[in-house]
This record gives sequence, structure tokens and C-alpha cells, in this order.
Amino acid sequence: MKNNTNASLRKTQTEENVEVSIEQRLTNLYQLQQIETQIDRIRIIRGELPLEVQDLEDEIAGLETRIDNYIQQIAEYEQKIQEKKNTIKDCQALIKKYEEQQMNVRNNREYDALSKEIEYQQLEIQLANKRINEFTNELNHLKEEIEKAQKLVEEHKSELEIKRNELADIIAETEKEEKELLRKAEECKKLIEDRLLLAYTRIRKNARNGLAVVQIERDACGGCFNKIPPQHQLDIRMHKKIIVCEYCGRILVDQAIVDNVNQS
Repeated sequence: MKNNTNASLRKTQTEENVEVSIEQRLTNLYQLQQIETQIDRIRIIRGELPLEVQDLEDEIAGLETRIDNYIQQIAEYEQKIQEKKNTIKDCQALIKKYEEQQMNVRNNREYDALSKEIEYQQLEIQLANKRINEFTNELNHLKEEIEKAQKLVEEHKSELEIKRNELADIIAETEKEEKELLRKAEECKKLIEDRLLLAYTRIRKNARNGLAVVQIERDACGGCFNKIPPQHQLDIRMHKKIIVCEYCGRILVDQAIVDNVNQS
């Protein structure tokens, strides 16, 4: 990655508009880095709040969907229970009918046949009651789950309101500043050649702290803190070419570039 960055930077220096000095290019890059570092700090202040808000919203939506599913299942169980109760009524009516018929039978064979029908209907009633108990247990379990889910929804909604208020306060405090910094960053990017900007963006994306352009500090890279050879330090101060750290690939600038940006 570092070799590709070096090649990109060298190509930029030889092919782009020679009227823009290396010193000015470095100044523009360092200025862009400073602006985007300020934007990063604002977003760090927000921290994980936007993600926390989104997570809570997703959890609430998931719980509400679960509650809707439970309610639908309860309706289905209630319908099944009613069907079984209707079955019991039908069986009881048949038992009464068969018992009345037994009063008028002419032989034991007819009586036994009716007795078997009565026994069958009684078994059907027992089975229906068993199913009613099973469905009722499931229904009660679902009601308990709904109660738990509703409690969680209320807790999450309370937490969500707090998080949203915190986020709104932070946004209110930083939104104007962030917009202005974003505007400045876009203006600054217009002053930087496309290939150089692409190389800067690539380095920044891969840098742990988002720093693509760093100052030499105590003869070391301000990004990875590895020592920079004296000849490289001299080349950096001469502003004749853009030099990157041979260890971390960050673009290196000297105090003069920092002063240029601070004075602008």
C-alpha cells in the first residue's frame, strides 16, 4: 500500500500543474488535515450515540413486531379453543340423543351400539378438553411474553428518549461548526490536485487516527513516532518533493508548513 502511495505521490508531482509549488501543495494538504481532524473531534464527541439510538429504534421495532405476532397467535388459539368448545357441545348433544334412543331400543345389540357411540363421544369430549387445556396454557404463556415484551418496549422507549435528547443537544451545539468545517474542507479540496487528494484520502482511511499528514516532532514522524533520517528531514525542509514516512506512509511536513497554515 505504501509503495502505491509513494508512486501516486511521485506521479502527482511530475504530471500535475507545475505552477503550484510543493510548499503550497503541502500547505493545502496540512490545512485540509487540520480541518478534517476538527470534524473528527466533533464526531468523537457524539460518540456512539447515533448508533445507540439506531440500535434502540431497531430493538423497539423488533419487539413490537414480536408482540404483533404473539397477538395473532393468541387469536388463533382463542379460535381453536372456541372450536373445541363447539365440539364438546356437539358431542354432548349427541350423547343426549343416544341416551334418549337407548330408552327405546328393542334389543341388547342396539343398546350396546348406542353405548359405544356414547363412549366415543365422551372420549371426544375428553380429547377436546385436553386440547383446550393445552391451548389455554399456550395462550397464557403468550400473554406473559407480551407483558414482558411490552415492559421492554417501555424501558427502551424511555432510554431512547434520553439518548435522542442527548444527541439533539450535541448536534445543536456542534451542527453549525461542523457544517462550516465541511464547507472549508470542500473549498480546500478544490485547491488540491485529484491524484494527490486521492493519495491523501487513501492514507487517511488506513491511518488508525485519521492522520494522513503529520509534522516532524523531535526528529520523528508525528504519526508512528519512528525516527526520520537526517537527509530525509533536510529534504522535507527543502520543500522540493512530497515525502512520506517510510514506516507508516504518512505525508511529512516541517514547522514552516505548520506555520503557513496557522498564519492563514
